Amino acid sequence: MELEKIRNLTDAELRHQEKTAAEQLFRLRFQVSLGQNDGMKKIRELRKEIARIKTVTRERELEIHGEQKEAAAAAAAAETKAAEAKKGAR
Repeated sequence: MELEKIRNLTDAELRHQEKTAAEQLFRLRFQVSLGQNDGMKKIRELRKEIARIKTVTRERELEIHGEQKEAAAAAAAAETKAAEAKKGAR
């Protein structure tokens, strides 16, 4: 699943996706250990998907994306304007 699709999911959907992916990963690892499956590529993909989901969940906990990001951009723009004003005043 792509990162943008993951970011558009609700918190409940994220938890469900993580749970589903973790279950699939467990089953694949079990099959590989029994020699029934040689799906290393799928295992890697599932691990990355779980990592993406956990990253988005953590970003939401820390409020990295959204209002804080917009506020930081506005503050940076204000600092740039202030610096330009100082240069113009000299």
